[in-house]
Amino acid sequence: MLRFAGCKIEKGDGHTAAYTLLRQLWLAQTGRELPAIARTERGKPYFPEETLHFSVTHTKNYAFCVLSDCPVGIDAEELCRKINPAIAEKILSHREWEQYEAAKDKNKALLTFWVLKEAQAKCTGEGIRIHPKHTDFSLKDPRVREEENCLVAIIEEKTGE
Repeated sequence: MLRFAGCKIEKGDGHTAAYTLLRQLWLAQTGRELPAIARTERGKPYFPEETLHFSVTHTKNYAFCVLSDCPVGIDAEELCRKINPAIAEKILSHREWEQYEAAKDKNKALLTFWVLKEAQAKCTGEGIRIHPKHTDFSLKDPRVREEENCLVAIIEEKTGE
């Protein structure tokens, strides 16, 4: 089970908008009010007394949320965001670098890898600062989609498959 929601931030901040989406998804899935949220030692939010998992993200103009029955991470970046190309050398693995170098739109390629790495870090709860080059993502990864002028990556940690 995976529920996804996104919205344009009309007023307020992205954090509030993302958690409003979470409340809506939770209510639609369970019929109950949103339970208490705790954080792991590394800061990953979770429901201590529940079996469902969630992740939230926001950009300057959009908020997104996912609710799942397995660990999940989401990240989004607006397509118009320009990333300094020098970052590519610091965060891309060898295989990712080869794809980046071959890409026609290098900024979109870097954004794609970035949202995948962030979504993975949120899914595992490990954080991106630990091993940003220890991934092997593809620019054609089906877990990345365009929503609301953003690239959005959703990664679930499926167990028992």
